[in-house]
Amino acid sequence: MNLSLFINTSLPFIFCITQQRDKIMNNSAYNVVVITGASSGIGQAIALYLANKAFSLVLVARRLDRINALVDQIIQQGGKAIAVKADVTRQEEVQAAIDAAVTAYQRVDVLINNAGYMAIAPISERKTDEWDKMIDTNLKGVLYGIAAALPVFQRQGSGHFINVASVAGIKVLAPGGVVYSATKFAVRALSEGLRQEVGKTIRTTLISPGAVESELQFGSSDKDSLAFLHEFYKQAIPADAIARAVLFAIEQPGDVDINEIVVRPTQEEF
Repeated sequence: MNLSLFINTSLPFIFCITQQRDKIMNNSAYNVVVITGASSGIGQAIALYLANKAFSLVLVARRLDRINALVDQIIQQGGKAIAVKADVTRQEEVQAAIDAAVTAYQRVDVLINNAGYMAIAPISERKTDEWDKMIDTNLKGVLYGIAAALPVFQRQGSGHFINVASVAGIKVLAPGGVVYSATKFAVRALSEGLRQEVGKTIRTTLISPGAVESELQFGSSDKDSLAFLHEFYKQAIPADAIARAVLFAIEQPGDVDINEIVVRPTQEEF
């Protein structure tokens, strides 16, 4: 199994928590947050934002050097985090990441299924390798996260799935983004179905970003599509906007489930 767990011990954890942090923790039962796709963009922004709110973080990504550096930064700022190398397209690695979280913190309270991949091109280009990668990352990666974390949540009697989709899961991005949209429509349906099946004690939130600063825009191999994305992302808002939405959903009392949040630039038409 290709999994590397890194716990930074170069600096002591700092437990001097401010009164504001105590207030947040007292208002929420959530302590341990697992974030996939944490090495850049939205995942990185969520990690840095929650680190300042006294959460214990598990940062999951393929690029271990990046999440190690992020862990160092969080610990130096007084937060708590570990890094776990895992590819969300591999079920055994996702399971091992959740197991590592439980080993480190004895529980998991929130799983943020954030890892994503976007490669847009007309269907007539038949870029089937890119189709497979989007399905494996955007849909199966979320399913693997659910499969790994659900037994933990059920055993605890509580938990919170936060699935990052897209505005392309509300309106089909065509031409070019049809397969990408299909994966995000699927995540939206999956999130609602999950809520209906396990919602008595487990919360489910779907967050659908519009144009947000991230590496997502650079995944396409089609030159015309890349040019379109370059123009489209000129209106992009900082990834912190999604981090604030995540915290809003987490902070709600246990009997309140924020099911869906759409965050896009004010000027965005799509």
